[in-house]
Amino acid sequence: MYNSPAFIEGRPEVLHGLIRENPLGSLVSSHDGNIECSHIPMILDTVNNVLRAHVARANQHWTRLAGSNVLVVFHGPEHYITPSWYPSKRAHGKVVPTWNYIVVHVRGEVRVVDQTEFLLRNVAELTTQNEGTFSEPWSVTDAPADFINGLTRSIVGLEIAITGLEGKWKISQNRSAEDIAGVKQGLQALGTNKSMAMLQAMEPRGSS
Repeated sequence: MYNSPAFIEGRPEVLHGLIRENPLGSLVSSHDGNIECSHIPMILDTVNNVLRAHVARANQHWTRLAGSNVLVVFHGPEHYITPSWYPSKRAHGKVVPTWNYIVVHVRGEVRVVDQTEFLLRNVAELTTQNEGTFSEPWSVTDAPADFINGLTRSIVGLEIAITGLEGKWKISQNRSAEDIAGVKQGLQALGTNKSMAMLQAMEPRGSS
């Protein structure tokens, strides 16, 4: 992706954090000139430097993935930015609308895994990862074992060996301090879930 120097985020801990907070990845591949995309919740394994996931066996995308190089896109907060929030609009008017957004691109090579042990572990880890905020988290063991084992026959596992990791944090860094403050005030005034998520994303993220 195009990524100007002002927006580059390369710290692994920040990129990993975005993936874990927003685990639904858009997996994009190309085969015989055709581009395919599947939207899949994923597990980031930093010890083995892989992404793990599973797809429905009926999703024929997986049949064209083994050994291929793919792109997985993870999306963070995003929001429209009106130039009316910039003090510079009142000063000289030379401003235009834009869009603030955060994304992480992961590139890697796919291994297709059709093993019950892998699939059961992946389902259990995905469940644990996403049930943690609930007061009474659901567990895979809450369902009958034969039911879960049966469901594994309808899915196929994917393991993506990560070869590249790129982050873009386009959150008004190229504006003046006054304009950035104006954007924050505008987002705060809106008070929506989206605006507050972007406002939080614009706060300092620590030093390298």
